[in-house]
Amino acid sequence: MKILVLNCGSSSLKYQLIDGDTEAVLAKGLCERIGIEGSRLKHQPAGKEDYVCEEYMEDHTVAVQMVIDALLDTEHGVIKSVKEIGAVGHRVVHGGEYFASSVIITEEVKEAIRKCCDLAPLHNPANLIGIDACEKIMPNVPQVGVFDTAFHQTMPERAYLYALPYEYYEKYKIRRYGFHGTSHKYVAQECAKMMNRPIEESKIITCHLGNGGSICAVRNGKSIDTSMGFTPLEGLVMGTRSGDVDAAVVTYLMQKENLTPSEMDTILNKKSGVLGISGVSSDFRDVQSAGSEGNDRANTALDIFAYKVAKYIGEYAAAMNGVDAIVFTAGLGENSGVIRRAICDYLGFLGVHIDSYNNSLRGKAMEISAPDSRIRVYVIPTNEELMIARDTKELLDK
Repeated sequence: MKILVLNCGSSSLKYQLIDGDTEAVLAKGLCERIGIEGSRLKHQPAGKEDYVCEEYMEDHTVAVQMVIDALLDTEHGVIKSVKEIGAVGHRVVHGGEYFASSVIITEEVKEAIRKCCDLAPLHNPANLIGIDACEKIMPNVPQVGVFDTAFHQTMPERAYLYALPYEYYEKYKIRRYGFHGTSHKYVAQECAKMMNRPIEESKIITCHLGNGGSICAVRNGKSIDTSMGFTPLEGLVMGTRSGDVDAAVVTYLMQKENLTPSEMDTILNKKSGVLGISGVSSDFRDVQSAGSEGNDRANTALDIFAYKVAKYIGEYAAAMNGVDAIVFTAGLGENSGVIRRAICDYLGFLGVHIDSYNNSLRGKAMEISAPDSRIRVYVIPTNEELMIARDTKELLDK
């Protein structure tokens, strides 16, 4: 079965065509600037030259049709008929409390996704547009929704409830949801394989560290706690997000600076994090470069980031009453040995020791802990598209 994996943003569409049996990527690409002047499709077929088409895409339906046309093209296509696509797997950001696993999309499912738009106003509407576009173009092809929040629906109440008046949970479903669930699930499963241990008998802390980042405690294959909360703002210091902050700071600043809720939201989500502390950039590479040149604020931002990650790891080791492995993934987690070392230097109390040579490598799944480390430490490149394809195939096989 060939599975088309789609990740729709407000003006973009990322895709991969994956062979569900071999898990080989047959083609991948990106449609960008949908509905904006300068629309562009970059198509990368396996074993063939990349293809770029600069043609205006009015909406996501046009973009999906262009993707199908590229996949079918005699010169740079990889399939001969649209009938070869057995299913479409959609990344959907927010499933609220409706979905604890991936589901085949029905009208009822679409309505539930719609009800979660208030919780993810930038993402869920775009995800729905992508689903509708595929239904128009491929009306008889099964569609599957894979939710960023679903993996964390196994969290117990003690982890997901906030200490606010309970009526706000009842009325507005204000609670911890967590994000990056597809990534946390994938790397936890891969880690168990690398340890040659059943995931049902494991305690793994997964660290998805990119411009946005989150930590997850995965006990016996299930999420029991995670650092992001009601929104992706809570938790770690990130590229532009503040992470954890005393809620009273928000009201204090709003009064002092005469800020509207929207202006305060922009400060917390887009002007804070390592950008806010360093004053340099939201890109960790730029901040590291500035730090190496003696920029004290840049070094402070990096120190705070590593410290916060290590604190969450320690917290989740306590929550699971132990830990077998720690996994680093995503752009920063996969590629920065300096950041991994800075984090792991805090974890000596757990018996964590890093192999310097392995920690300097990048680009592949590997163990970076030293032979005498009591806890195994891994770098595992995330693959959310493959996880979506696996979930899609598993559902349809049933």
